[in-house]
Amino acid sequence: MQHEKWSCPKCDEKNYELGEIRVTGSFWSRIFNIQNKKYSAVSCEKCSYTEFYKSQSSSTMVNVFDFFTT
Repeated sequence: MQHEKWSCPKCDEKNYELGEIRVTGSFWSRIFNIQNKKYSAVSCEKCSYTEFYKSQSSSTMVNVFDFFTT
């Protein structure tokens, strides 16, 4: 993907890949493996430098589903 305003701060490449990760937060989230924090990732296609941006938290229904499927 290419965007004229984004460029890698390390190598100045304009091509990037978008992704998403989910992580646990507090003590109880870790105990029950509820991944309630969500981040968007932008990775440079040339050097793999990655930036993370906080996204909206997951819904309660997604957390419940995640709990029962792990």
